[in-house]
Amino acid sequence: MPIVLPLTTAAAQGELNYVTGRLVYAGEGGNEVRRSILPGGVRVITERMPSQRSVSIGFWVGVGSRDEQPGMLGSTHFLEHLLFKGTEKRSALDIAQAFDEVGGESNALTAKEHTCYYARVLDDDTQMAINVIADMVTSARLDDADMEQERGVILEEIAMDQDDPTDVAFENHIEQLMGTNPLGRPIGGNPEEIMNVSREAVYEHYKKFYTPDRLVVSAAGSLDHSQIVSYVLAALENSGWNLTEGVMPSPRRVRSATLISPASAHLELDKGFEQTNIVVGRPSIIAGDERRYVMSVLASALGGGMSSRLFQEIREKRGLAYSTFAFSGTYSDAGYFGMYAGCLPAKTEQVQEIMYREFEQLVREGLGDAELSKVLGQLGGATILGSEDAGSRMSRLGRAELDAGEFSTLDEILHGVRSVTHRDIKELLEFLAQQPEVTTIVR
Repeated sequence: MPIVLPLTTAAAQGELNYVTGRLVYAGEGGNEVRRSILPGGVRVITERMPSQRSVSIGFWVGVGSRDEQPGMLGSTHFLEHLLFKGTEKRSALDIAQAFDEVGGESNALTAKEHTCYYARVLDDDTQMAINVIADMVTSARLDDADMEQERGVILEEIAMDQDDPTDVAFENHIEQLMGTNPLGRPIGGNPEEIMNVSREAVYEHYKKFYTPDRLVVSAAGSLDHSQIVSYVLAALENSGWNLTEGVMPSPRRVRSATLISPASAHLELDKGFEQTNIVVGRPSIIAGDERRYVMSVLASALGGGMSSRLFQEIREKRGLAYSTFAFSGTYSDAGYFGMYAGCLPAKTEQVQEIMYREFEQLVREGLGDAELSKVLGQLGGATILGSEDAGSRMSRLGRAELDAGEFSTLDEILHGVRSVTHRDIKELLEFLAQQPEVTTIVR
């Protein structure tokens, strides 16, 4: 069973102190996962990987694009840009040079339910990375001149995305599929929203969500948990944040499925692209659903590799498309599952017909023994290979703490995947077949 990560203080857990941290998991080769809850409700979770010489660090904030209110749409992604523009202590150039001069990397991501500022550096530069990111997260300047400059940069980013046919197809598909659910909104906002959002709205969004109780710091690599905690505490105290003893972390999102009513069953858009981009999807399971491993197996069998059904039927046997795959996504109250293919306009109907047919055949017949065995092996290998670097471990820790509240070891994940049965797949397919189907075609 996954290890539960409770929202309790160190004292309530009976720990010696929050610097030492509670041992969550000890694995082979000296790897160990430790967790502490600091004053102010800040959570720190680390994985020690003795074989590494680098450290990956992430500062996670429990706010995403779905949390924006009217008048501040696009603020979450706007903040991702603005935090790199400087603080009272550091200019934008200072932030960039701090990582460049040690050969490190820094970046950020905005998602629908969280935001993360992360870096990868040599272990000797860990304290520097924590100091810089902590300064950005707690003390962003957010001045008018920077905002106006970055407004133009974000508009250019949106324009660039609108030139990518696959991005356009998926953005319109998710919006169509999710209906009125805020998960359907584009993460970066649209040009009108970015032009209209005010500095005051972005600042209000920042002050509301960038607080100690919402912050999770995850780190993986060549590290010592106690040292990471000390670095984080010192950096946050120097920032002026109020780290009050005994404050509980902010509650995690409640996981409860909501009814998804798609805006329409069929949408066609003419954008002047040379290819037709076809996306066929339907509402699916939410994050943390016990069927998540079954979903991984199903998506892989249908369109997860060169031997998958979609790839073989659409590309290898008929040469109808270069890119085709299956996909899934999960959030606290909704999820989706679907298929994609990009083809020449003249082949659109033929490709659509194959996509529909392959899904319907799976619903009727399920997977064969050899196919299931192949997919289980494929996912098992991908799970291990995808978790060997510190960056993926850091991300797994941050998501476990912020979103799930559960930490699963690699052995538990592998067991979950390898335990999937024909009956599990059949039942999930029957569930999916009952959901409304949505088709998006962008030319």
